[in-house]
Amino acid sequence: MTHADQSTPATTIPAEHRADVETLWDYHNMHHELRPCDIGIGLGSHDLGVAIIATDLYHRGYFPRIVFTGANAPTTIERFPRGEAIHYRQYAIEHGVPDDSIYVETRATNTQENFEMTRGLLESRGISVESAVVMSRPYQQRRAYATAKKLWPELDLVCVSNPLSLDDYVQSIGDPKKVIDMLVGDTQRVKVYADRGFAVPQDIPAHVEAAYIQLAGAGYTARLI
Repeated sequence: MTHADQSTPATTIPAEHRADVETLWDYHNMHHELRPCDIGIGLGSHDLGVAIIATDLYHRGYFPRIVFTGANAPTTIERFPRGEAIHYRQYAIEHGVPDDSIYVETRATNTQENFEMTRGLLESRGISVESAVVMSRPYQQRRAYATAKKLWPELDLVCVSNPLSLDDYVQSIGDPKKVIDMLVGDTQRVKVYADRGFAVPQDIPAHVEAAYIQLAGAGYTARLI
């Protein structure tokens, strides 16, 4: 059975690929311990979970202000037609975050621009920060960390995501192929972007490399570059 087999339920990871998917899922989780920081930074994507965790952590006192950053990408334009950061802001306000505690950066179209433009926005407003809780979709944590450390090395980072299990996350997105494609794509980007000087290098253990090769070979290649 392949990922295209119609007997597989629409929101279920194919059994023959589960171990490899779980390997990549765990690799991209930085397993950082939450602590209070100067700012929360929510990275735009198709995943509303970024706004959910940002809102929750704001109310729990982990940061006094939030920057939502993101324009649109091909994977988000239908879900967030007014832009990722704008929709995240709307969710946060609807769930009790004061408007004056939220900044939006609406031009960034990739992770590098997320950090460059967030830094520029804060500097333009005279806001100095030494630490940040960076919130992303679960499989973007490692790449977000590596990118931020390259572009903003002095910033003390805590990388987190909405705390869902793999299966619950797939259910929330509603498309297991999309999630697996993204996992495979982000694994490739960890290495490629470091090689290109866009991010600091990250260790990729042999079992992670093997899982990546298996899934790419099974056809999960839509997000490869």
